[in-house]
Amino acid sequence: MELMLKNVRIAFCQSALGDAEDYEGNKNFRHSATFIVEPGSANDKLIQEAIKTEAATLWGKKAEGMLEDMRGSKTQWCYPKNKKDKSGEVYEGFEGMFALGSHRKQKDGKPTLLDNIKDPATGKAAKLAGNEGRLYAGCYVNAKVSIYCQAGTNSGVRSSLLGIQFAGKGDSFGGAGVAKDDDFDAIDAPEVDDLA
Repeated sequence: MELMLKNVRIAFCQSALGDAEDYEGNKNFRHSATFIVEPGSANDKLIQEAIKTEAATLWGKKAEGMLEDMRGSKTQWCYPKNKKDKSGEVYEGFEGMFALGSHRKQKDGKPTLLDNIKDPATGKAAKLAGNEGRLYAGCYVNAKVSIYCQAGTNSGVRSSLLGIQFAGKGDSFGGAGVAKDDDFDAIDAPEVDDLA
C-alpha cells in the first residue's frame, strides 16, 4: 500500500540516497532512509492502518498474531519505537518516536528525489541527485513509501522507498551542519594608513 508521509524528519540517509550502499557488506546494494514519526500523528495513523491492512490481506485471521510476533524484531519489523544503536542506547532525536526504515534495492533504480522549489524549465519540483546536501539527516521531507508484508523464510513487515521531497530545514544529526554567518564576530577593516 503506497503512502505519502508529510513533513517527517529523515535520518540515516546521507550516503544512501544518491548512491546505493552495500548493506552489511553482503553485496545487497540498496538506497535507504529512516523517517521519524510522532506517535498518534496523521503519519503514524497512516502507517499503522497500512500495516494492519496489508497483514490482513496476506495472513487473514492470523494477522494480529503474526504482527505481535514480529513487532520488535530487527529483521522482521520496519517500524520500531525508540530506535536503538548497537550499544542499546536510543538514538538522539528518536526518543519516544517511531522510526520507519525504508529501502529500495539498487536493481529497482534510485528513488525519486525532489526539492520543494519548482524547476523553471518544467514548472514541477526540481529533481535532486541526492548528493547536493539539500537532503540531509535531520531535515524535514515528504516521503512516498510502500508498506507491505512478506511471507516465507524472510517474513516480516517491510517499507519500500519510492521518493523523497525536501520540505524544510531541521537541525542536522551527526554534526554535519554548518555555522551561520551570525555565529562569528567581525572587526572593521583597518584604515589604509594603518597598513603602511
